[in-house]
Amino acid sequence: MTRDETISVRATAAALVTMVLWASAFVAIRHAGESFRPGSMALGRLLIGAVVLLAVVAARREGLPPRAAWPGILGMGVFWFGLYMVALNWGEQHTDAGIAALLVGTGPLFVALLAGLFLREGFPRPLLAGIAVAFVGAILAGVASGGGRTAITGALLCLAAAAGHALGAILQKPALAHASPLQVTAYASAIGAIACLPFSGQLVTDVAHASAENLAAVVYLGLLPTALAFWTWSYALAHMPVGRLAATTYVVPSLTVLLAWPTLGEFPPALALLGGILCLLGVAIAQRKSRSASESAADSTAAEETAADGPVGDSASIRSPD
Repeated sequence: MTRDETISVRATAAALVTMVLWASAFVAIRHAGESFRPGSMALGRLLIGAVVLLAVVAARREGLPPRAAWPGILGMGVFWFGLYMVALNWGEQHTDAGIAALLVGTGPLFVALLAGLFLREGFPRPLLAGIAVAFVGAILAGVASGGGRTAITGALLCLAAAAGHALGAILQKPALAHASPLQVTAYASAIGAIACLPFSGQLVTDVAHASAENLAAVVYLGLLPTALAFWTWSYALAHMPVGRLAATTYVVPSLTVLLAWPTLGEFPPALALLGGILCLLGVAIAQRKSRSASESAADSTAAEETAADGPVGDSASIRSPD
């Protein structure tokens, strides 16, 4: 096996580990939410993850990332670690874990929207059609989940989390051209924890009154879905295009539904499940672009990455998270 093949296998394995751990996070959040409020849960999770990752950075003597990596690290920390986690925790107070995972799965749509706005890639018809389908699916999922207005609120919060995820992923990719996956993940988690410090008072109160099971859920979230999973994600992202890696996230909703059924006794209502599937269908429609254009962009990207002797952020990979 060549060196490139070995790296490809490792990157694929890292992506699969990430997806399994992220799917379990939706279930763990439901457990921890019995004792922890959205902000305090995010802060507790991030503090644990940051401490562990920064300890590994120190042990490996990787030091501080180069200055060029910091804009991406800051963006990832604020939008993905901060906004995403608080919005998701809040959203899961109003909707099932499986529906939350399906709604968060619309993240690639937000990637395409951001690429159209900031990278001047436009808004082709498939993108607009996909957004329309996903919007209908999101409303359907919220209404069919029961709870009326509160369920719709949960759906909107999950979509906000998806937007934070998308923006964080776009900003993270260029940072990996200058710093290691461990450095990017460790310092971004620390930035996220700093952004969530306003919830420190809630965290102290919630920890004091939390059950052992719910405390364990927060510790689990910090150690595995945060510290380990974001590290493996960064490793995979450093060696794979954003689009190809984004395709692996489609397995997360299915895994979440399978995990939530026996552990939480949750299985989405048929209509809500249909709404979530429509969300993912909207993502698929939005990605139906010219194959020749995509292949040309991919060839150009590959040439750039070879010339740079490392991963770079490119508009083609950001534009086509498939």
